[in-house]
Amino acid sequence: MDTSQHTMVNLFMQLGLESNEAAIEQFMASHTLQENEKLENASFWSPSQSAFIKECLASDSDWAEVVDQLNVQLRQ
Repeated sequence: MDTSQHTMVNLFMQLGLESNEAAIEQFMASHTLQENEKLENASFWSPSQSAFIKECLASDSDWAEVVDQLNVQLRQ
């Protein structure tokens, strides 16, 4: 059983992105989603990042909550 915490920092690490607070803030400031754009279809993801996000949401995995948080933050 996976008992690791799924935080935004851990999600960025899982996606292979810089995961310190400043890097996450910079990512949020420089990336946005259009109103009807699905998170997994955003142009700034690599194919593997997109696939991971899509799978998390489709399977309602342990990561789904933090992926949903990312989705909301990229729309603000």
